[in-house]
Amino acid sequence: MRIGLLTEGGYPYASGEAHGWCERLVRGLPGHDFALHALTTDARQDTRGPGELPANVRLAGSAPLWGDVPVARRRTAPEHPGGRSAGRRARRRFVEHFGDLVAACAAPAAGERATGAESGADGQADRFASGLYGLADLARAGAALPALLRSEEAVRVLEAVCHGPGAAPVLQGAQVTDLLAATAELEPALRPLALDWYGDAGLAGVDLCHATSAGAAALPGLLAKRYFGTPLLVTEHAVRLREHYLTDPTAPRTAPVRVLLAAFRRALAAETYARAALITAGGTRARRWQERCGADPARLRTVYPGRDAGPFAAVPDAAPDDSATLVWTGAIAPDKDLVGLLHAFAALRREVPAATLRIIGGLGADPEAAGYRAQCRALAAQLFPDEAVDARSAGENPVSFEEFGGPAAPTPADAYDSATVVVLSSAVEGFPRSLVEAMFCGRATVSTDTGAVCEVIGGTGLVVPPRNPRALAEACRALLADPERRARLGAAARARALELFTVEQNVAAFRGIYLELIAQAPGGPAGCGATAGDGVPRPFARPAESRMPEGPSPAGAARTPSWARAGGRARRTRYGAAGEPAAGQVW
Repeated sequence: MRIGLLTEGGYPYASGEAHGWCERLVRGLPGHDFALHALTTDARQDTRGPGELPANVRLAGSAPLWGDVPVARRRTAPEHPGGRSAGRRARRRFVEHFGDLVAACAAPAAGERATGAESGADGQADRFASGLYGLADLARAGAALPALLRSEEAVRVLEAVCHGPGAAPVLQGAQVTDLLAATAELEPALRPLALDWYGDAGLAGVDLCHATSAGAAALPGLLAKRYFGTPLLVTEHAVRLREHYLTDPTAPRTAPVRVLLAAFRRALAAETYARAALITAGGTRARRWQERCGADPARLRTVYPGRDAGPFAAVPDAAPDDSATLVWTGAIAPDKDLVGLLHAFAALRREVPAATLRIIGGLGADPEAAGYRAQCRALAAQLFPDEAVDARSAGENPVSFEEFGGPAAPTPADAYDSATVVVLSSAVEGFPRSLVEAMFCGRATVSTDTGAVCEVIGGTGLVVPPRNPRALAEACRALLADPERRARLGAAARARALELFTVEQNVAAFRGIYLELIAQAPGGPAGCGATAGDGVPRPFARPAESRMPEGPSPAGAARTPSWARAGGRARRTRYGAAGEPAAGQVW
């Protein structure tokens, strides 16, 4: 089948976990064709380019969520191929629809879908949807939506809403600078509504849309659902809305701007969850966030992000000896709490003088990562002055900072092979990839209780509270002192990881989900003649030829005979519900 894969700030432009997951998915499903529609989030991604894609992946569309939208990517009506400036009627429609959207966001508790008697929240969600799809219809009619969203009318509409009686109190004090900043951020967020991704060569020709978040990446899927009846699948390993809430409060945004943007993102997530045929979460924590934002538990499913176990298969079980090497791997950043790990190691060394600590990994995406690594190096030098056995020997520090690819750790598998115990010290964590890799290698682990750690570990490792160096040191000491316990935990960890967290498990789950969603919508997009008059789907009513891949015919292919041509153009027939040519549907 043809899958419309919708990404934002990840595959195929940016490296990282999101890129790796998409790459493993498309390579694991070679029988499906993926039409990739990618949204970039900064200039570096566009400069880097998509790289080489697998044979079953086609980059069908790419657009930036920064700067100005390229004219070539704007969606326009067929009779206005170059676009057109908005006339009075279009501007009136824009004011109406944009007013509905921002009014729904400005209301107290915006974005929450109500249950029971809380009909007010449901009404705001419906108003948000009305405004959102109204703007999409306006762009589909040929209006220049990006220009309208940056226009003076947009600022006036937002001002009237924020200063109106129904707005949240924090918004009623919004200044002109706040309104300008808010409209400047809403335009890129709504930019997918105005893209040229909705023709026959784009999302109109796919069988299923798969969005990698409920944010901007889901907007094209929502429109494909609205215009063509295409089922929408949403996958989130980490909920983007939570990431927005955790944004640095010292960022250059005033309180009214933060409140309005948070309400918009929450309303968009709620609308996405309401329209999606199925929503998958990367763990229980992400699933709880999705439920809190209005996702129906009956349409939620947990699918763990898979890791390739192959590179770690050759790592033997840890030897039951008296070695005392702690290994930490990951991207160095403040939220990894390496300062706490160093203090815990200092406490451990007082009881286990032979212990060593290897910190292996590059810098994370956090702009403070480089400074944080320098701080950690200075702290390690202060806590552990270079030690030497005598006055003539060179001193060595029990703490080393390394990167993968070096002589001591060419690969992650080599790093875990050297470990007696693998440590995860994070104060904030999503799905702990390094922990899964350590489990593949059969290593006992000590981790902090953050993110999906407990869900991943089960009972195969020790878990301590975050930001508690004393508890972390005690747990490491207990495992270093008991080789048999380490061996038992390591064997159980390897078995658990191979059962739950492999690429094969993840790919098989999505293969089944794709088939399940297509089976529930056998007729394909709305209007293709695959449903009866009462709307009941009729299997096999859509001809097989309609699912043939688009593109030029190979050399020697059969050509349309002259008797099938009308006025020099090939005659094409649309089939009705019973599989017979529908009256008046030959053109």
